[in-house]
Amino acid sequence: MRCPECDETIIFLQRVGPEPALYFLAYPRSGSRPLPSEVPSPYRDHFSEACKVLTDSPKASAALSRRCLQAVLRDKAGTTKKDLADQIDEVIQSGKVPPHVQGELDATRVIGNFAAHTTKSTATGEIIDVEPGEAEWNLDVLESLFEFYFVQPGLTASRKAALNVKLKAAGKPELP
Repeated sequence: MRCPECDETIIFLQRVGPEPALYFLAYPRSGSRPLPSEVPSPYRDHFSEACKVLTDSPKASAALSRRCLQAVLRDKAGTTKKDLADQIDEVIQSGKVPPHVQGELDATRVIGNFAAHTTKSTATGEIIDVEPGEAEWNLDVLESLFEFYFVQPGLTASRKAALNVKLKAAGKPELP
């Protein structure tokens, strides 16, 4: 079978026997999330790897997402702190990202801590693992940051350039 969007091969395996048939996706190993072309490497590579391991290990996906998040905050938000928790606090307090992203950044830090550090439940004493939905949330937050730092600035620049062409033709001062 071929993917209708990208025309890549998709392989499903089917278990047959006396039990009801069971189908599962064998290749590609996990779903991917398309990224806008404006998102450069290494962010694109880290994000893609986090997507690839999501179904096999939400914990690994969360840890990779956390690494990607730290890189984005350091490189694009200009954080100077070493630890992710401190970087997130720095970005939130500076107002360098939209308010809707600020609240999700702290949740990403907490999920990443479950992936990177052994945390036990105070009620049961069992280790708290990262759930698939939480790891996916990390990917959602990264997509929001990619939109903010890479996609929107390009769209704004294109619109401004088009408007400046009109302004110039009208003999008006261009936008800075």
